[in-house]
Amino acid sequence: MEEMARPTAPSNLPGLVKAAFTKARANGDLTYYPTQAAMLTPGSLAFQLRFSPSLASKPKAPKPKEPNAKPFNPFENPSAAMLIAELPPSHNLVLNKFAIVPEHFILATKEAKPQTHVLEKDDIDAAYACIRAYHTAGQELFTFFNSGEHSGASQPHRHLQLLPVERMKDGLEDADRGGEWDVLADRIRGRKKALPFSIFTAAIDAEMSGEERHDAYLALYKRAVKATIASEEVPDKGEAKISYNFAMTSTSMALCPRTAEGASIQNRSDEEAGSVALNGTVLAGTALVKNQAEWDALRENPDMLLSVLRKIGVPPTDELQGNL
Repeated sequence: MEEMARPTAPSNLPGLVKAAFTKARANGDLTYYPTQAAMLTPGSLAFQLRFSPSLASKPKAPKPKEPNAKPFNPFENPSAAMLIAELPPSHNLVLNKFAIVPEHFILATKEAKPQTHVLEKDDIDAAYACIRAYHTAGQELFTFFNSGEHSGASQPHRHLQLLPVERMKDGLEDADRGGEWDVLADRIRGRKKALPFSIFTAAIDAEMSGEERHDAYLALYKRAVKATIASEEVPDKGEAKISYNFAMTSTSMALCPRTAEGASIQNRSDEEAGSVALNGTVLAGTALVKNQAEWDALRENPDMLLSVLRKIGVPPTDELQGNL
């Protein structure tokens, strides 16, 4: 059976995103939180650490005035100021209202579908269309998805998040060894050395059909479920059985099961310095902290990050490592 037409993203998508971000920031429709950056190399992993003290005072979503009113949904009927483009028939591209990386944007379903459900083929298709639009323009896009209580997910309306890789490097030129950083999801494919936690990867390319890419995602998800809860039956649709992060680039997919959102860290005096919470950007090789004590503790002892990574997912074994 011939595959239905794939969703297409505007060919000038990088320019559209940049223009929308610049205008919305100038008009006060979004908030950009600048960060300091440092490079960490715990256990030979090149990880970037970001510090944004102003993010600690990020405003919370307004609570409904009526007891039974629906909570505010930023992806339902997005305002003209936040809407970048529509991806017919099923998705919208909107700006992230609270950006740490410039030009951070969101791929959200038009219909309010659950964030905790297994991704559908059109979700993968639409995300890859955006990735291809950037790749064709000579740029790369890192796409990630948080699902479940331990994943760093914050919105119940289904959405994937998209970050231009070049903008993820902002500030690294001033950091020691900043040139060593690249997206982890691409670097770990084929890696022999065990990681601090299990990550399942697959190679993808533009020649694959939408069905083949969706099948690759489902295969990673099923491996992650079996590694986490040893379930024999893993449905292809509906409520996901585990918390996990998923990431996609132009050449790779990566998926990691999550058992905790973060973990506490200590300074050199063995006093608690705070805690580090991680979402799907962990698959890019990035971590974010919001206070000075956490920032100092991780730079003084980068191996503390390995301790966090060991606690957020499934311990790796020879059987669990590997690619498709």
